[in-house]
Amino acid sequence: MRKTLQVLLGVFGAIAIFIALLHIVLGPSSIPGAVAVNATMDSEDRFYATLFLAFGAALLWCIENVERKARLVYFLMLTFLAGGLARLISVAAVGWPNDFFIVMTFLELLLPFVYAYLQYRVSAAEPPARGR
Repeated sequence: MRKTLQVLLGVFGAIAIFIALLHIVLGPSSIPGAVAVNATMDSEDRFYATLFLAFGAALLWCIENVERKARLVYFLMLTFLAGGLARLISVAAVGWPNDFFIVMTFLELLLPFVYAYLQYRVSAAEPPARGR
């Protein structure tokens, strides 16, 4: 279970970093179904991409000693879930996005629970540290 969680955190972290770098380098044109945007929206996209890059780096940091980083993994998954919920607000406000983002919304609402479950199992299997 530990190795599975570590591999999945590595894959998730690497994908997040890759997506973030695409947005930083290419801007909004890296978004499936995107249209031309003004300088303000381009700037905003590239700014938020750096935060997603940090999210990916944090996931990678959790790999080592993953059983002791449960709080951070739970926080990162809650953050990702909140992103999925924000997409639902967008659906309510302006309608359905490109099909790719409908799939992404589903993943953003599901994956946090999968990772949290794996983290729980890994952390529960870890014997308590001495002196605590």
